[in-house]
Amino acid sequence: MSEGGVKLTEKEMKYIQMFEGVTGAAVVDCVEEGDLLTFVVRKGDLKKAVSGSGGKIKELVRYFRKKIKVVEYDTEAQNFIKNLFYPAEVVEPVRLLEKPDGKKVAIVTVNPRDKGVAIGRDGKNINLARLLAKRHFNIDHILVR
Repeated sequence: MSEGGVKLTEKEMKYIQMFEGVTGAAVVDCVEEGDLLTFVVRKGDLKKAVSGSGGKIKELVRYFRKKIKVVEYDTEAQNFIKNLFYPAEVVEPVRLLEKPDGKKVAIVTVNPRDKGVAIGRDGKNINLARLLAKRHFNIDHILVR
């Protein structure tokens, strides 16, 4: 977890309360970005969140009137970053480098056919991954190859 914890808005806290109530999954973080809500759930709680062929998620999509993405948290930065890019297929272990200026960079190699999915329309997916990697592991940048 990031130093000082994650700062959530009141609205995000309400989203978390509702999400946990409906799914029974423990939420570590929530980000509202336009019409997308991203919930980071505790490691091992992903199945709980999307169980029943995603019926609970569909219910929340209707209630919030937003798309929902659920990501499983991991205490290992490389695994967490890999989870952030799902459903894009990450074909090599995520590499973490520290530049001479102290900035941390993650390099994610995805299947070439999934590069568009990894980056997302207008860079939406890569920007979300960067935000969450920064919040939880103080990683400054993510490169997709």
